[in-house]
Amino acid sequence: MTAGSRENGLDQVLLTVAKRPEPGRTKTRLHDGFAPDEAAEIYRCLLLDTFRLMAQVRGVHPVVAFTPDDADDYFRALVPPHFGLLPQVGRDLGERLPNALGHFLALPGVQRAVIMNSDGPTLPVGYLVDAFDALARCDVVLGPGSDGGYYLIGMSRLHRGLFENVTWSTALVMGETMANARRLGLSVHVLPTWYDVDVADDLRRILADGPEAAPETYARVAALRPEWGEKEG
Repeated sequence: MTAGSRENGLDQVLLTVAKRPEPGRTKTRLHDGFAPDEAAEIYRCLLLDTFRLMAQVRGVHPVVAFTPDDADDYFRALVPPHFGLLPQVGRDLGERLPNALGHFLALPGVQRAVIMNSDGPTLPVGYLVDAFDALARCDVVLGPGSDGGYYLIGMSRLHRGLFENVTWSTALVMGETMANARRLGLSVHVLPTWYDVDVADDLRRILADGPEAAPETYARVAALRPEWGEKEG
């Protein structure tokens, strides 16, 4: 099932990439501290909080680019009613990200598309607003992650070369993407650095930040590890 922003009369699309949670295959780096089913449930909460964050950005059409292909029903039951769904297409992020962005940028009337991760729900909503604003004056917007990757990339016209020769899922991603932008002669607006949830210490940070930014994740982790809340004071 695909969705286009023109259905809602909007010319800006905000996407997130998401996987259907599966114990033993989801957030495996959290297994050092959490059981596989707990890690999968935490990711489900991260998804819910990410959808909540996206819904706060006005004037955009929110879309979930999901995988695997048969997860349509799962995500249709999980996302808010006004969200669109788009199956991910490609062998890796180097193909899936530009394919998702390109799907919408090819639609008549769509002027800007931004795609973000689904495990950084404490991202300030202002960063997302700034991302779309920056595309009025720059070719590309990037949100660097604290791990060397990026939590967000956006553009007004698809530039596939940005995704080539990138060592995905490593600390080299942001630097290699910036090198691609220089090679292509593209202007880039860089947002403030932010973190996503990869390891247990990232969940401790969510507890320390309080429940407002990521209420579903906060509540679940607090229930699973009440002693963390005590240690955080």
